[in-house]
Amino acid sequence: MAHHHLAQILMSLLKIHCRLPDESLQCDWVCIDEDRGPITGAGPLEGQLADLLQCASHGRVRRVQLIIPAAQVLLTRVRLPPAAKRRANAILAFAIEEEMLREPDASQVSWVGSTGDDDVLAVVDRKQLQYWLDALGAAGMRVDEMHCETLLLPWIAGEWSLAWDGREGFVRTSEFEGAATDCGNRASPPLSLQLMLEEAEARGAKPISIALYTVAPAGESAGEPMLTPDTAAWQKELGVSIRFGGGWDWRKGLTDASVNLLREHKRGRVFSGLMSRLRPAAWIAGGALALHAIALAADWTLLASEQRVLRQQMESRFRAIFPDAVAVVDPALQMRRKLAETRHAAGVPDSGDFLPMIEMVAMGLKESAPGSLRTVTYENERMTLELAAMDEAAVRRIAARLRETGLSVDVSPAPAEAGTGVVVIHLRAS
Repeated sequence: MAHHHLAQILMSLLKIHCRLPDESLQCDWVCIDEDRGPITGAGPLEGQLADLLQCASHGRVRRVQLIIPAAQVLLTRVRLPPAAKRRANAILAFAIEEEMLREPDASQVSWVGSTGDDDVLAVVDRKQLQYWLDALGAAGMRVDEMHCETLLLPWIAGEWSLAWDGREGFVRTSEFEGAATDCGNRASPPLSLQLMLEEAEARGAKPISIALYTVAPAGESAGEPMLTPDTAAWQKELGVSIRFGGGWDWRKGLTDASVNLLREHKRGRVFSGLMSRLRPAAWIAGGALALHAIALAADWTLLASEQRVLRQQMESRFRAIFPDAVAVVDPALQMRRKLAETRHAAGVPDSGDFLPMIEMVAMGLKESAPGSLRTVTYENERMTLELAAMDEAAVRRIAARLRETGLSVDVSPAPAEAGTGVVVIHLRAS
């Protein structure tokens, strides 16, 4: 469609499917008109799309949504204290610092929702996202909403949804969770999908079935024919029933039912005008709360400053000991690994090796009933114990004894399904 035709159309919604690592600002887009059919296209934020951005700057687009590809958004579970939920990105980023192995301010973190006792956070690369927001802002466009492509897939309880382009895709596993998959082919499902199913089965949350939706590969039009996998071969390898859900396109995804990752929590509006009607006792209470909030903010700032100083000290010490190191991402972890390498080179076992760990496990379980230990799994300095079912007090005693031996202990919550009769304990060297 010619540019002057596009500029004459009154549009109500513009969806932009961006590719965050691509600094050339290549993207796919769709304009949904209230009275006419959708207009789709692909290209950089110049040329044809530049006219649409110009229309938006003159009020012809009521809403602008940025759709982030599944591979560019990490949806991760954490357990937050109640006071930290729905807080600013700067605070939430500290909850995933260890998992991300990067500075907290390098990630844009949003609270998505709650799953049981855990909270789900969405993590996006801040620099790449800001690059897009700045480019759109320079074109006269303000992004109203940002959505994760994973959470646009249809989903029903007890079933997973998989979007597949013939080679790779992404899966939605719950209302707020999902992940991108690695490569597969028509006869073999992605390995990452098999691992996710095994992990879900271990915690009693394996889906009854998987709904398979075909999608067009990135950079191709939605009308291109797509290769569908051999569902019989996939079912045999995955051990889960697979049903074909038809074709799916992010352009038709229901963003209104999804979580806006740019939502601003404008607290305090409900209390507009209330302060003028408060009695003196309420003013005192409000002042006390304000002082508490200031003290809490100062405490957070002090802790963040101390953390940066400690990190700088650790990095300086690591570089002094290992001057040949190219990059220092996590000085504590890298120092631990260098120490293990040095011990192994000298023929000395490390505390994270199997034999030292199993000795500490034997000491921690010496007072347990015979036969209580069912299986032991070890991989990459981590050990998993499966114990026979026992009461909570006994589990706490075992965990305490294992910690006394110098191990870091994490006891998995009770399985969702009754009658499994297994207690799982994860261990690693402190």
